[in-house]
This record gives sequence, C-alpha cells and structure tokens, in this order.
Amino acid sequence: MIGHELAGRYKVIERIGGGGMALVYKAQDILLNRNVAIKVLRQQFVHDEEFIRRFRREAQSAASLSHPNVVSIYDVGQEDDIHYIVMECIDGNNLNEIIKERAPLQVDEAVRIASQICDALEHAHQNQIIHRDIKPHNILIGRNGRVKVTDFGIARAVTSTTITQTGSVVGSVHYFSPEHAKGVATGEKSDLYSLGIVMYQMLTGRLPFLGESPISVALKHLQEEFEEPREVNPLIPQSVENIILKSMRKNPQERYQSADEMMVDLDTCLLPIRRDEPKLDFEDDEDQTMVMPAIKSMQRSGNAAPVVSNDDDDDDGPVPPMKEETSEKPAKKNKKKPALIVGLSLLFLGIIAGIVFFVGQMLEVKDVTVPSVITLTEEEAVRKLQEVGLVVDEEVIREYKQGVEEGIVFAQSRAEGAIVKEGAIVQLSVGAVKPLSTMPDLSDATLDEALSLLNEQKVNEDAIETSEENHDTIPAGTLISQVPANGTEFDPDTVKVELVVSKGKAEVKMPDLTGMTRSEAQSRIESLGLRVGTVKDEPSFTVERGKVLSQWPWDPDSMATPGTEQNIVVSSGYPSDALNYTFKVPVAPVVEGQASKIRVVYSDARGDNQEAANREVSTTEIVPVEMVLSPDKDGTVSIYRDGRALDTFVVSYTDAKNGTVTEPTIDPPQPAVPDEPVITDPPEDGGEGNDDEVTPESNGEDNEPPAGPGNNRGQGNGNGKDKGKGKDKDNENNEEVPEVPAPADEE
Repeated sequence: MIGHELAGRYKVIERIGGGGMALVYKAQDILLNRNVAIKVLRQQFVHDEEFIRRFRREAQSAASLSHPNVVSIYDVGQEDDIHYIVMECIDGNNLNEIIKERAPLQVDEAVRIASQICDALEHAHQNQIIHRDIKPHNILIGRNGRVKVTDFGIARAVTSTTITQTGSVVGSVHYFSPEHAKGVATGEKSDLYSLGIVMYQMLTGRLPFLGESPISVALKHLQEEFEEPREVNPLIPQSVENIILKSMRKNPQERYQSADEMMVDLDTCLLPIRRDEPKLDFEDDEDQTMVMPAIKSMQRSGNAAPVVSNDDDDDDGPVPPMKEETSEKPAKKNKKKPALIVGLSLLFLGIIAGIVFFVGQMLEVKDVTVPSVITLTEEEAVRKLQEVGLVVDEEVIREYKQGVEEGIVFAQSRAEGAIVKEGAIVQLSVGAVKPLSTMPDLSDATLDEALSLLNEQKVNEDAIETSEENHDTIPAGTLISQVPANGTEFDPDTVKVELVVSKGKAEVKMPDLTGMTRSEAQSRIESLGLRVGTVKDEPSFTVERGKVLSQWPWDPDSMATPGTEQNIVVSSGYPSDALNYTFKVPVAPVVEGQASKIRVVYSDARGDNQEAANREVSTTEIVPVEMVLSPDKDGTVSIYRDGRALDTFVVSYTDAKNGTVTEPTIDPPQPAVPDEPVITDPPEDGGEGNDDEVTPESNGEDNEPPAGPGNNRGQGNGNGKDKGKGKDKDNENNEEVPEVPAPADEE
C-alpha cells in the first residue's frame, strides 16, 4: 500500500497502526494538501459480507457525529478489493500507549481525559449511537492534549437488540459491561461501565479483571468484585474512587443514568470540598456490616428487668382478682412464677453474653505481615502464605517473563511487609513457558510490509537479514523467499530471519540510442524491459530532426536495471536563428586544359572539415558550398589543389545575414606552353600552401600568388596577391622542400 494512490487523491505515506479488522495508514490528500488517516479493511475480510457491513457501519456511525472529541470522517470508498475510510489524522498517541509508558497517571490528568471521553459519549448517545468498544486503544490524545474517540466499528443504533456477530460477542473482553458479556441488549450505561474501567486503568496501571481466557474474564465481570482503586493507589481521592465505583456497578440501574450526569460529577470531583467525601455505600455490598435479627421476645421498660411476653396471652387487660375459696395449689403456683421469670431472664442474658463474646471473637481478626514469596516455586509460595494465615487466590496469573523460569513466582498482589488482616487474599504471578510466535506468510509482500509484520511479532530488526536476487517473474521489491518458513513457530528473542528480495529481471546492457528515430529508441527501451521516461525536444545543428541527441540516466554500454526509466533527448532540427548560406567558390587547374585535383573543405555550425568537393578539374569551375551558420560560429572554406592548401575564406554570420559577403575571385590558369616542361617548385620549409609553378628560367620567382592563410582571396582586393608572403626568395639554390601533407580527409 505504501506509495499507492487511492481514488487518484490519497497518496499512502506510511502505516501507523492496525487492529484485527483493519490497517491504518497515514496519507496525503493531494487535492486539499493535508494529512489524513486511512483505515483499510484487511484483505482476508474483503469477501466477508459481514465484515464489510460492519466496516461501512463504522463510517456511517462516525460520520453522523460532529464533535471536537470525536474523530471526523472525511470520505469512504472502495477501489477494487480495497475498502477504506478516510478520517482525521491525529498527531499524537493512543491512551493505551500512554498508560503503558507512565501509568498510574496524575489524578487531574486522568479526570481531564475521562471528562472529554464522557463529553464525546454524551454527544454520541444524544444521536442514538452506542459505541460499545470504549477502551484505551480507541482513545487518541493529540499533541495539544485534545482527546479524540475513534473506532465506531461495532457501534450500533440503540434500536438494535443484539450484540453478537455470527455467535460471538463483539468488543474487548477486559472492558465489557456485565450485560455486554451476557449478550443482552446494551445501552448508554454499558459505555459508562467501560469508561469506568478506563479510569481504573489510568489511575492504577492495571485492569480490574484478569484471567487466562476471555471467558474467564467475562465471568469475572458477571460474578466477582474487583480490588478497589484506593487499595491499589492510595493517592486517589475518595471522590474520584466514588465515580469509578458507581460507573462499574454490575447492576446498570445503580450506575450513572447518563454520560452527562457522570460528566458533572467529573467536573466537580477535584474541588476541595469533595476530595474527602464519604465512600459510596451500596446495599448489596458484600463488605457491608451484617445486622443481627431482633429477638421478638425481648422487651425493656425503663430500668425494669426484662419481661418475657406470653405468646398465648391475647388479653392485654387486667387480670381479675382471685376468689378466697381458691385452694392453696393455685397460690403456690403464683409464688413460683416470679422465680421462673427471673431464671429465664438470667438464662437469656447468659445466652446473649455468649453470643456477644463469640461474635466479638469472630469479628476481631488479627493483623499479619505479608511475607515475600518472590523467587519461590508456586507450591512453596502457597505454603508460606498459608502458614501466616493468608489465602492464595485460585486465579494465578501465569505468563512468561524474561529471566523467570517456569513455575517460579515473580510478583505478588500484596507487597512484602504490608500489614493485612488474617485471611486476606493474595494473588500470585507465576512464570510460564515462553510462548512461541508463528511466522507469518510474507509471500507477495514488499520489504516494508514484511518488516512491519515481523515487528508485530516482536522480532528485533537486528535479527532480520535481507539480500537481493534477480528474478524474471517476481517484481522488484517483492519477497522471493523467507526463513523460517510460513507457519513455523519461533522464539522472537532468538530467531534469525532471512529475507530474499527480488531485484526484478537481471541488468541489461544499454545500447547507444543516439541517431535513432524517436520511435526506434522507444521500442528499443521497452524491448529491454525498461520504461520510457522523459522525452525532450532540443534544437541541434549536428543531428537530424526527429533523431535522438542524447540519453540518460543509462549511458551507452552501461548496465541498466529493468523496470527503471530511460530518458531521451530528440532533435527538433536547426535552431530558429540558424542561417542557410550558399558560398560559391571558384576553382581552376594550374594550367588550362590540364587536370588538377581540387578539394574544397568547409566548417560551419554543423561541424568542422566537411567536404564540399573532391574531384579533378581542367578548367575554371564554381563549387557551391551549402553552409549553416549560427550567431556564435562563422563559416570557413579551404581550397586544396593537388594536395596543397591553396586558399581559405571566412564567411561571417553577420555578413551572410546582411548580404555583405564578398564573393571570392581567382586568377585564370596559365595557358599551356608546348614542349616546355612544367616543374613544381616545392614550398618553402615551414611555409604552407605554396602551389606556385615555375620554369627553369624563373630562378625561383613566383609567377602565382602564394597560397595559405596569408592570402585570403575573395576578402582582399580581389587580385589575391600578397607580396612578401608565400614567395621562395629564400630558396635561391632551388633546394628541394618537402611537401606539406594534405589534411587527414584527403588521405
């Protein structure tokens, strides 16, 4: 996904998170030039209609909310098999990371965060939306401290009556409300229960309910009481603990009735007048003082002795007087009655005293000091705690801890030296076998994606070795193989991972594209497995219009990587200021009627030493020289006769443009002299271009003007004669002078 452009608008930059249902990427909105977060449904769920519905429901639920403490939804869409939601990008951390880093948090900070979460829930509840998955992972804290609630992936409208998806309860088990765990309808109070657990975790650094499996944790939500926050962290004010206790009541009717009611409590709980308020008391508390039932027969009247009531005596009136004739037997009975009453009263008082003494003994629990059982085996720790009168919690936390062997206690819920009542419960944390991870399937993954997946498995980056190989079918940057193989169990702390990444097809030798036509060059680039990149047009004097001038970045004969771009520059012809000019050069033989070899060489904007003519002439001719001139380069024309330089002419750009070029002239050739030999006098040593012809009687005198750079015919006075240069006056003894070699082109 990295580098991919969704909908032609969102360019994916990096992966920033993920969960069981989706991955979250940071991207740039090219249209609005801002960063956004994009949640993408995992590929294994793209064909699961239930997950797709839930994914879309998140967008619909969150999009209907507009609140400063709720992450905003910008867009939602689908591209091929990619289902995505575009949302506000928060620069910060989630609350779970903050808790792991520095819990327990300061009380005022925790209350401030909880208050903002409560405000967001109040807004959602007012819009008939229940979040159902409030947990620290779904709470984002921006750099400015602003709290944002996100992930409405399992939110529902309050009219829905089910919380199950294909038979499973949806949500995070450690933050379930009891009614959520039962699978019955959930409402606003379920979100407030979860918020209470979040507050508990922020202020204590631990969860209220832990277990070996999700089911055991869910049962604890339903059946067990948690350790009160102030027992874990005594710095928590009573007013704040009261909020947690009330929001986490198992009976929804005993919780806050709305998020607004809870938020009012949060806003005032840190006021001095409330910090030490009494602890909330609930009728069904198991710790509530037991009340003995009243004894029906016990009555008191002032300071009189207790009187036993007669259950059979329905007459409350006075007893009628006895007659004198009454026998003595009834009289004796009346005398025994007070004694019986006194005896029964004393017996009752004794029973009451015994009960009071027994209850007192029962209520008077002695204090014990908690011993340290860390580093002991589980059996030894249980025995030691029981010896001092403490009870070991049946729920033993078994987890792997580095450096702790299996079965060894590494933590206890009550600190060593703490004074507690006899019979108090102590929970032990015991080392377990280190859990092994399963190597994920990295096939078809890019290197970045593979490293991200391995990082999720806690594999250290230093333990990952990568290498590159060419491959004809696997695209460059994609993994070819992995060790350990997919599905292999491994220890993240000791594993060595080897990844082989494809470099694509093997490198190819780049040919020289210059001189090819545009289409020929493009076809050649594509045939080598490269992509045609930039094609630029530039003017040129030397390369024909439509043909390649240059290429980059792969130069001729360099090794190019298939899949990369090759750029070319194509000639657009002569520049607009180029000037075409025809310079007419007269040429003649030495002797009229006798053949002389004539060669005309010129230089212009297209290059030097270009040949205009190379043939024999027997009479005077005009050779047209087609030149291309540029403002920064004048043209030159040189004439060679019989292998020797005869004359050189300069054609300036300015003169050619203004029509002021002086046309060259040439002296007519000498007429043929019969029966007289013609001798070619060699040029003076060091001179160049002396083509004078003399007879024996001339004694070295030049009858033809000297040739060479000193004689510029056509630009002087027209006769081409320049005395003092080119003559053979120093060669009075007619010594042979070596010939000046012709230019390389002549040879």
